[in-house]
Amino acid sequence: MAVPQTNGAKPKTGIKVIIVGAGFGGLTAAIECVRQGHSPVIYEAFPSLKILGDIISFGPNAGRIFARWKDGEIARAMRKVSIDLTAYGFNIHKWDTGEVVINQKTPPKNDETPVFNGHRGELHEIVFKYAKELGVEIVLNQRVGNYWETENAAGITLEDGTRVEGDVVVGSDGVRSKARTLVLGYEDKPKSSGYAVWRSWFSNKDMIADPETKQFCENGDTFNGWIGPDVHFLFSTLKGGSDCCWVLTHKDEHDIDESWSFPGKLSEVKDVLKDWDPMCTKIISKTPEEKLVDWKLVYRDPLPTWVSGYGSAPGHGRICLLGDSAHPFLPTSAQGATQALEDGVTLAVLLRKAGKDNIRGGLRAYQDVRYERVSKVQKTGETTRDMWHNTDWEKVKKNPESIQFPREDWIFAHDAEKHAEEVGDEIIAKASTSVDQQA
Repeated sequence: MAVPQTNGAKPKTGIKVIIVGAGFGGLTAAIECVRQGHSPVIYEAFPSLKILGDIISFGPNAGRIFARWKDGEIARAMRKVSIDLTAYGFNIHKWDTGEVVINQKTPPKNDETPVFNGHRGELHEIVFKYAKELGVEIVLNQRVGNYWETENAAGITLEDGTRVEGDVVVGSDGVRSKARTLVLGYEDKPKSSGYAVWRSWFSNKDMIADPETKQFCENGDTFNGWIGPDVHFLFSTLKGGSDCCWVLTHKDEHDIDESWSFPGKLSEVKDVLKDWDPMCTKIISKTPEEKLVDWKLVYRDPLPTWVSGYGSAPGHGRICLLGDSAHPFLPTSAQGATQALEDGVTLAVLLRKAGKDNIRGGLRAYQDVRYERVSKVQKTGETTRDMWHNTDWEKVKKNPESIQFPREDWIFAHDAEKHAEEVGDEIIAKASTSVDQQA
């Protein structure tokens, strides 16, 4: 089934969708709800839009979603602020000698399935403004005190006591989601993955002033990775070499109850890299310490359900989870944000197919369509990390391609909208039968 490349407005469904959280997942869900004929409204705790964060990645399975918005104009705007590795590729270095084991080529550009790696805040601003342009109501500076639902409605109560009513509530409020506890009927606590990531984004001022490091900044965008025992260090320059960004995954012993994020210390980073290629320490030494964060990588066991009233979960089937609220990813998957986008697309299509009178069947179908795929993609974060952290260098000598970052067709070639259109009716029918039997 061909999927139109423009917004292609569908008939109005009369379904009001309340979305909690204005991250990429929540914004995409709202934009796709508009495309499918629903009426979304977003509630966000932050008082204003801020250009925060560092690098974020969107694979081609996300790119095809962005490319369908506004005849490709949104994707073109995102490309302007994203890294361009067409000429450079990805240099993978051995941790101690610094030798380039392999240069992983970048696939040719494809306007239908573009790939984006750029500053989280800058890319988010583009998507946020597009949602506003479409007429999505985004209510900032409003924290949700509670979620509620009945047989015929669902909604939220804000901390100021305001009660908001709709047909569906989407909890897209991240890894600390309040909606998760309501959907599950119990508190699901995060666990430490045993790893954390030092991460930083800074200007090239000191890098380009040093004859040894200016090579990364004076010839366009670059991407280099050093792979070692239980550590990997990824360094990029973007915007023609004017901005620098790096992430270093390392073993972590901090107490998870204390905090998920700590101010980073350059001395600790240098200590981890003391036996590594000296170029790594050179790069680290150019980083302003105030730009350094030590971010704990947490995970959750797969949730039994993302939808209220499903299985043993309490509720009436009108509240669902989306993105990190349902399935947090490790950065080594490079798919966390992309899978949240796929969630939003799928949910919007299935709500249209199910209709206002069958919200419960539509939300169950959303989970049934997405659950197995997301679980499989989540595992790639662990397998890629473990592949790098336990590298058999003798094997790599014989087959350098074995250390490349995986680019798997079953992940990248997926078209969430097309898939939901193709399988939606059948899965909604099955889910609705299950609802009737449970009633």
